[in-house]
Amino acid sequence: MLSRLLRTYLRPYGWNIALVLVMQTIQAMANLYLPTLNADIIDNGVAKGDTGYIISTGGIMLAATAGQVICAIVAVYFGARTATAFGRDVRQALFDKVETFSAREVAKFGAPSLITRTTNDVQQVQMLVLMTLIMLISAPVMMIGGVILALGQDVELSAILLFVVPIMAVFAALLLRAMAPLFRGVQSGIDRINRILREQIGGVRVIRAFVHDDYERDRFGEANSALTRLQIKVGRLFSLMFPFVMLLTNICSILVIWFGGHRVAEGAMETGALTAFITYLMYILMSLLMASMMFFFVPRAQVCAERLQQVLKTNSTVVQADDAVTHLPRPGEVAMDAASFRYPGAENPVLNDITFQAHPGQTLAIIGSTGSGKTTLLSLIPRLFDATGGSVQVGGVDVKDAALQTVWASIGLVPQKSYLFSGTIASNLRYGKSDATEEELWAALDVAQARDFVQALEGGLEAEVAQGGTNFSGGQRQRLAIARAIVRRPSIYLFDDSFSALDYATDSHLRAALKNVTQGATVVIVGQRVSTIREADQILVLDSGRIVGQGTHSQLLKDCETYKEIVYSQMSAKEAA
Repeated sequence: MLSRLLRTYLRPYGWNIALVLVMQTIQAMANLYLPTLNADIIDNGVAKGDTGYIISTGGIMLAATAGQVICAIVAVYFGARTATAFGRDVRQALFDKVETFSAREVAKFGAPSLITRTTNDVQQVQMLVLMTLIMLISAPVMMIGGVILALGQDVELSAILLFVVPIMAVFAALLLRAMAPLFRGVQSGIDRINRILREQIGGVRVIRAFVHDDYERDRFGEANSALTRLQIKVGRLFSLMFPFVMLLTNICSILVIWFGGHRVAEGAMETGALTAFITYLMYILMSLLMASMMFFFVPRAQVCAERLQQVLKTNSTVVQADDAVTHLPRPGEVAMDAASFRYPGAENPVLNDITFQAHPGQTLAIIGSTGSGKTTLLSLIPRLFDATGGSVQVGGVDVKDAALQTVWASIGLVPQKSYLFSGTIASNLRYGKSDATEEELWAALDVAQARDFVQALEGGLEAEVAQGGTNFSGGQRQRLAIARAIVRRPSIYLFDDSFSALDYATDSHLRAALKNVTQGATVVIVGQRVSTIREADQILVLDSGRIVGQGTHSQLLKDCETYKEIVYSQMSAKEAA
């Protein structure tokens, strides 16, 4: 998973990676050349008292160091640019993929997990790319070059490397094996904390109203402690690496000085060569240390890459056909023919055998008890879900055969939860029509009965809107969401219980004003209040996902027991008549 992700999103930056590779190789070679020059100064300059040789060789060392610094700067600069661009591209790919998801896929992953994957998971893989480009590329050059040059100084003394390298490799492999499952648990723990935190922030009023502060604090504390315990386990394993490497380094240094000192005393090795050999040994061990450090990043990046690929490889269940229709022959018409919907794995369908037709200029209302499938039915029209049986038609075309943008462009949706985006009132209203004039915005606010409170705000249309519209009351959010749909002037209006937060007077005035705007459009209203839907041209009564009554208010009062129960629970017989 990790290698596939890296190949896919690093391919456009091949030239940058090649440049980093060249610069890191030159830097490593210059670094490896310095101990040899130092050995020459000791053996041919200091030992013989040749000051000129010391100065000339020292100049070469300075030039090599300068070249090393320049190469390091270039490598780090382009390495950082490449890693940052990689992170940007993966985040964009994730965003684009999630944008194609239907409500089913979003529910499958969950919003907190999708946020974690787009931020934290991408950051972990990006960090691996960065560390690889600025550290790991030079490590094999340093290690291989160090071994070759150490052999060049003294072959017999190099036998010590046969002792240290295999031990280090086995230790790193065992560490990697132990840390991989822990990192998977860490990422799941972060998901859980994000989910709990989102619930607590969004439901803070409910928590306080039911005096559950202590319970929620304990719930968050439990999740936080579980994550902390996992991270401590990771830290303990990782903390073993540095002492172990330093122990090996010190043991090797002692062995080199011990055996190398004897060889110098016997005249089999020069003092400068021993110094260079010790330096090369440090280079080899430091290269192993750098490679070992990558084992801290690789397991976590591997887990994160798996989670990212899960999102990137998931295809939406709502897919546009290749030959999708881009023109609707009968704009505004909405129809269902024996439509049904069943959630994956569910024993019973949420909707079953739904059949109706609604034409431009008509109002279709849907009413029923809680859980009867009203919102699900409405969601089938803009194709937020795909019907699992039968057909759903918009504008005379099956929604599965029509282009998604064509279907969406013909619909003005006011969802059950009136969500507003951070920005201004004007920017929110222009979600319906990006080039809408101020006159159009005020006209929509007039219809939605929102002009008065918007005018009273400092800034009017430019008044600030907090994320989710939390700086407005529920009724104000509903009216602004209705105005947003009206600005679009679509051929189909979908109102999902969009008048529930309005008082009866405002509800009545809004529906009266709405009639003038929607004369040539089809209006579909999901409602709980009989007063909101009683004047509809056609009313569907749902019970357990089935239509148990269909007709006008007066017809249903005579023929539908379920409708009569709903009506008489809200008003007297005289009011109902």
